[in-house]
Amino acid sequence: MSSDLQHIPGRIRRVRLLDVVALNEDLLDDGLLCGHVGTVVEDLGGGVYEVEFSDDQGRCYALAAVPATSLMALHHRPVQTI
Repeated sequence: MSSDLQHIPGRIRRVRLLDVVALNEDLLDDGLLCGHVGTVVEDLGGGVYEVEFSDDQGRCYALAAVPATSLMALHHRPVQTI
């Protein structure tokens, strides 16, 4: 399985540009902890994405290259199941 694929019960999907994601592990070198929420802003290739982390005012506080294996896509509406 490619590292830029995420397992979602019943399906597999790629991380995409502008996905809202959460970290599933700490990235201490970047000052980020598991659960920090960001937006994918660039596909850097090789299963690595540039993610922008912003505060409630929309100000960027971190920009990090993050492997897809460290990201979990967030969903803001129900997902249909089969």
